[in-house]
Amino acid sequence: QVQLVESGGGAVQPGDSLRLSCAASGRIYSSHFMAWFRQTPGKEREFVSGIRWGTGKTYYADSVKGRFTISRSTGQNTVELQMNNLTPQDTAVYFCARNRNGMDTTARLYQDWGQGTQVTVSS
Repeated sequence: QVQLVESGGGAVQPGDSLRLSCAASGRIYSSHFMAWFRQTPGKEREFVSGIRWGTGKTYYADSVKGRFTISRSTGQNTVELQMNNLTPQDTAVYFCARNRNGMDTTARLYQDWGQGTQVTVSS
């Protein structure tokens, strides 16, 4: 099992940027898939973006494509999410997650989760 700790959330205005970071303790293997999900009250956890640990291939939800960029540092065991041009619809708790079985956008298939970090976009 790996422990995931998110940081970087906060309150910003529409059009602003934020950078989320996820620090992982423990070994992450090349076959693993790291992802960011987000959740608002009363809704299911939604896939935002993910990255294959070994190849670095990235994936994005349509709602964030062109605005968000995911990256990883295999040396530091971190995954980051650069979020630009934020809108109020991006307001949510953002979670970092690991899937030992590879790429998937279904939250219930992930084994390891961070505690979440709040992102609020409001004028």
